[in-house]
Amino acid sequence: YYAFTVFLRPMQAELSWSRGAMTGAFSLALLLSGLAAVPVGRWLDRHGPRLLMTVGSVCATALVLAWAGVRDLWAFYLVWAGIGLAMATVLYEPAFVVVANWFARQRGRALTVLTFIAGFASVIYIPLAGRLVAALGWRQALVVLAALLAVGTVLPHALLLRRRPQDLGLLPDGATTEPAAAVAPKPPRPTDPTDGAGRPAPGEPPGVPARVALRGAAFWWLTVAFCLNAVGVLAVNVHLVPYLIDRGHAPENAAGVAGLIGVMALPGRLVLTPLGDRLPRGGVAAALFLLQAVALTVLVLWRNTAGVLAFVALFGAGFGAITPARAALVAEYYGPAAFGTINGVVALFVTAARAVGPVGAGAVYDVIGSYTPLWWALAAVSVLSGGAILMAERAARELPGRQPTTLARERRAR
Repeated sequence: YYAFTVFLRPMQAELSWSRGAMTGAFSLALLLSGLAAVPVGRWLDRHGPRLLMTVGSVCATALVLAWAGVRDLWAFYLVWAGIGLAMATVLYEPAFVVVANWFARQRGRALTVLTFIAGFASVIYIPLAGRLVAALGWRQALVVLAALLAVGTVLPHALLLRRRPQDLGLLPDGATTEPAAAVAPKPPRPTDPTDGAGRPAPGEPPGVPARVALRGAAFWWLTVAFCLNAVGVLAVNVHLVPYLIDRGHAPENAAGVAGLIGVMALPGRLVLTPLGDRLPRGGVAAALFLLQAVALTVLVLWRNTAGVLAFVALFGAGFGAITPARAALVAEYYGPAAFGTINGVVALFVTAARAVGPVGAGAVYDVIGSYTPLWWALAAVSVLSGGAILMAERAARELPGRQPTTLARERRAR
């Protein structure tokens, strides 16, 4: 996923495919991943993650090996179509469902830890892929990456994953007793699952049903905000290395700089994500979108090495904190009951937007030979993302399933 950008130039040199054609396959994968997000989310809500994520890991490994052998463009598209379906079963969306079910009060912290660890994927694999390509060629580099994928995913998914803590006689957050607020009986909200007699259904998590969430303005404003952001993030992820090489950077150095975005994402997640537990989470997300707009402006105006590093620092910090923000907002607005389905619908639209970014940027480059107009446009789109998320926060104030932030809980306790 992250390493795709490293393979563009060596594949183009050997196979004579245009960047637009190659990034079209990546966009197809993202589109199919989005289309699969809703049925995957429903499966996860009903059956849990273990079987689906294990099968997805096996398929992903086989498909990366198949990528190493492609010689025709149609085969490249076929392989990436399969990779897109596999991505829907093993990347952030299913992992967020696991977190939403296993954590309640500590959900924001758990999402931070998850995305912090996952952030090392770009830090490690973009530079690693660059060095493997330089040493072995792009085909053998993919074989090595497939082996690493198999070792790191198949057995952990098969042995460790469970649907929710209650299935093992445990409670969310590792608690040994129900929180005091949960022990005192209280009437169910109209959106909570019930047992048919007006009492909360035993063992079922609270929250808003998907059909109710999808009728609300908050859901659609949130979706618009993250769709706009996704266009820019994926355009940068896929095209930054070719852009830097076109600017005169060595291929290995360009891959290393792209990997630094992941490095900067890590402190962004540790420092900025916890603010969402103390401040309005939507306001924090809006500030992160604006930070990315500033970063893209720096990339265009400040053309030396210092400018590139400043872009990496700003864009990486914003990107790192935005990744868990979407899952945290969905969980905060709607609760865990139908999180997989609701988040899957958001992911459907967001992933379709991601598909536009790489192929659109590739088409711009193929036509005019420059990325500069695109960077300006994406800076403006980031500003629009900030406005949309503020509208979502406004519409979400009266949602019946909204989970209070840590600060709100503390104020109520006083």
